[in-house]
Amino acid sequence: MGEYYNYIKALHLIFVVTWFAGLFYIPRLFIYHIEATDKPSPDKEILSDQLKLMTKRLWYIITWPSAILCTIFAIWLLLLIPAWLDQPWMLIKLFFVVLLIAYHWKTHLIYLQLQRDEIKYTSNFMRIWNEGATVILFAVTFLVILKGTFNWIFGVLGIIVLGILLMLGIRLYKRIRDKNPDA
Repeated sequence: MGEYYNYIKALHLIFVVTWFAGLFYIPRLFIYHIEATDKPSPDKEILSDQLKLMTKRLWYIITWPSAILCTIFAIWLLLLIPAWLDQPWMLIKLFFVVLLIAYHWKTHLIYLQLQRDEIKYTSNFMRIWNEGATVILFAVTFLVILKGTFNWIFGVLGIIVLGILLMLGIRLYKRIRDKNPDA
């Protein structure tokens, strides 16, 4: 186990990073796509076509493969050390991983809608949606690093405070944009 463990763990972490990179960037492209629909022709069509291509490449060349490879290496790690499944921090981490997969799937559905030019969400909603991956990343990182020393009360309060700060930041940005549309 020892000689391969670190390689598998490194590959798992690399694909965690690239998966999150895709999940962080694609809502930003969704925001641009949604806002492009308010532009006059031909800008609207040009931007929409370009953003569809960019999201397609990001989603299918980086994000989906990273999610799959990250999951494969994670399962491999659990097979090497099944005792982790007896630890509370790992069970909570897996709960957040399930949330991440649900977030990824919902993002996929939004992606498909935008590819068909079905605009069902506002750009402001997508700014808030974009923070879902951030909250999950914070939760999982602290769980993995702190493991059993993690104080659950402070952890939950920390996630709530992070969410509040993110929402306040989004509101502040919206106010700045409303005052200065070029921001």
